[in-house]
Amino acid sequence: MSAQGAGQQQGARSRQQSRLLALLRDEGPMSRVALGERLDLPRAKLAGELARLVDTGLVEIGGPAASRGGRRSTLVHLCDDLRFVAADVGATSVNVAVTDGRCEVLASESEECEVRLGPTPVLGLVVDLAARVLDKVPGRLVGAGIGLPGPVSFRDGMPVAPPIMPGWDRYPVRDELAGKWGCPVTVDNDVNVMALGERHAGVARSLDDLIFVKVGTGIGCGIVLGGKVYRGVAGTAGDIGHIRLDDYGPACACGEVGCLEAYFGGGALARDALTLARSGRSAMLAEALEQRGKLTAQDVGEAAVAGDFAAANLVREGGRRLGHVVASLVSFLNPGMVVIGGGVSRLGHPLLAEVRSSVYRRSLPLATGNLPIVLSELGELAGVTGAAWSATDRAFSVS
Repeated sequence: MSAQGAGQQQGARSRQQSRLLALLRDEGPMSRVALGERLDLPRAKLAGELARLVDTGLVEIGGPAASRGGRRSTLVHLCDDLRFVAADVGATSVNVAVTDGRCEVLASESEECEVRLGPTPVLGLVVDLAARVLDKVPGRLVGAGIGLPGPVSFRDGMPVAPPIMPGWDRYPVRDELAGKWGCPVTVDNDVNVMALGERHAGVARSLDDLIFVKVGTGIGCGIVLGGKVYRGVAGTAGDIGHIRLDDYGPACACGEVGCLEAYFGGGALARDALTLARSGRSAMLAEALEQRGKLTAQDVGEAAVAGDFAAANLVREGGRRLGHVVASLVSFLNPGMVVIGGGVSRLGHPLLAEVRSSVYRRSLPLATGNLPIVLSELGELAGVTGAAWSATDRAFSVS
């Protein structure tokens, strides 16, 4: 790996240093005066903390700040060569990016890959893609974050009994990647990191209470309360894809029947689209099947937008079911925003309209009166942006 000095940085050594690094990450370069005011630190104390961060290679001081009268202060900023690896592992693809200290994506690579292949080949691909992106923007690797499509013990850095990830149960993902990269690594559920991405750099920027609903191969929900991800006792909070809607519904990948995911996940949409095509009820889907030999959720969306009644009905029914579950979450949590992302969210505004209709109809007016329900602004970058933010949070915390 080409990242120079990987693992040689030290993190913050005091709570003040940790707050200072987080402030520079979230708001960019600031003057000494502004930093002192925001952190409520005396000038001498601030100078000492900055000197220690400069010594550890995390912060640089240089360039005049805007004049506020009197002698000009100097700007303080995170070192330009700090690098963080961020990986978003989905059910069928892997996306890896490298960011700077402000979680801005500098380069990214993605490849199709089935998570069912197991941890060895999938993590091997993550490491290979990371090497490629770091070659494009070399620097000092000081942290990494990864999101996985299943329940994760955030404390232990490993997946726990993930339904669609055979061979991954309690695999030491964090320890293996930390050993390869020589830096702190955070491991979380993919929907949690997407929620963090939207909260810190997307449409939900700076909102302290929100839910992020991912609709892809699987369905999950990231819950942010008081500015922090709520994971629950065992890390399974937000696993809405396996809420049972019907005791006699279709079989789900988790082994149960009638789950939301079995009705409206990417695999479920492809399954129902195949039925429509073969039965002749959708001419457009039948034509797509004949051309490519398979169907995806994207085919359903394209057919629905083009006016195919059967495909549009699939979107409406799926959006209605999803909306029923989201309405329950809204009534229970009273969030400030609902963000919908993931691959199936590319169905776009027809899906969004159905979810909004269900939520506004089934939840109390007080909870929905000022509730935006919107599509993800970051799209495919939500996961890597959130994973990078999680990595910086770990790297900038008191060591």
